[in-house]
Amino acid sequence: MKLKTANDISLEIKREFPPDFTDPKYEVADIFRTYGAAYIANHNLSQLQLSIMQAIMDCRTNALGGHVDKCDKCGHLEISYNSCRNRYCPKCQGSQRIKWVNARELELLPIQYFHMVFTLPQELLPLLRYNEKLFYDLLMQTAAETLQTFAQKKWDGKLGITMALHTWGQTLNQHPHVHCIVTGGALKNDGSEFVPAPKNFLFPVKALSFVYREKYLTKLKNAWKSNKLNPLGPQIKTEADWKVQIAPLYQHHWVVYAKKTCDKPEHLIRYIGRYINRVAISNHRIRSIENGTVSFDYHDNHDNTNRVMIISAEEFIRRYLTHILPKGFRSIRYYGFLVNSQRQNKLTQCRQLLRLDSPEEAYIADMDHYLTVLAYKANQCPCCGEGTMHTIEEISPYHDPPQQYLEAA
Repeated sequence: MKLKTANDISLEIKREFPPDFTDPKYEVADIFRTYGAAYIANHNLSQLQLSIMQAIMDCRTNALGGHVDKCDKCGHLEISYNSCRNRYCPKCQGSQRIKWVNARELELLPIQYFHMVFTLPQELLPLLRYNEKLFYDLLMQTAAETLQTFAQKKWDGKLGITMALHTWGQTLNQHPHVHCIVTGGALKNDGSEFVPAPKNFLFPVKALSFVYREKYLTKLKNAWKSNKLNPLGPQIKTEADWKVQIAPLYQHHWVVYAKKTCDKPEHLIRYIGRYINRVAISNHRIRSIENGTVSFDYHDNHDNTNRVMIISAEEFIRRYLTHILPKGFRSIRYYGFLVNSQRQNKLTQCRQLLRLDSPEEAYIADMDHYLTVLAYKANQCPCCGEGTMHTIEEISPYHDPPQQYLEAA
């Protein structure tokens, strides 16, 4: 697959930042500015949560400084404030999402790809809230191990798995699950063959659910026996306590969902890519902020309708902050023959076994190319469309632009 042209990426940027959504009427930052101080006064927040709230409030304001740009053709002036670049900010990371999608598209093989979702049951949430890193690590590891167990048994090989953790549902409620983009086939362990999966079928989801549940609860029990659970959470001191807390989780199937196979795996990558480096809700979904409440749009999956939810601003902030992951946690991971250390060599091997032309083709996107194109589009004059915007003056943090620029702009 060839690198995209400037026009291709320009279209992707327009999809990522559609005109109707570039300046939403309300923002998460507005909620934090209006109700954040009261929330902080009444709740015990971590330093990480406090710093993220501050970053979102400061984003694209004079608190972070900025710059004055001028078109070298028509003289158009623009004043811009700097972004916080925080991965939890709804206004940031758009270009990172585009780059991630393009890089993953370059790695695609001409095979089927499957979209699998592994979910943690709600009964685990009381324990999870005190052990987030452990529970999310186990979720991602166990989902991958479950899929690889079936691939090993069926094909004596490994799948290629790209996995993204989400912790939220449409209403910002806590709903931990992982989306897996799974190759429709496996690379045999001895490297002799790439075995494709049957048309539109990978593994039976009921069997996946059973193995996933058993593996996860076994790992969780081992963590408990090793004293890795936070003692501030629900107390589990004896085997009897463990059975009371965990036994009900053996009584039903854990949700493993296989979505309908995409005709074009690029669509699946773009779907997952929409949520890369983004948390819970985008600004354009917020409809109003008034009288201590927040209303926002959401999609009800039960009856496939769009609805509006109204909750208190305090509850909105609480829900938003529950989706901040432990510091340094990697929410995007790669397994099987797509692990970072082996990806390029293994993909070349797969392409050779599939008898494709140019099997040695590079599979990791040329990021410099994308950065160059993105920078060109970002610097193009919005007024005349022909000139290039150049920075003529920097604005220091907490300072306003010089008056002459304010009047000219």
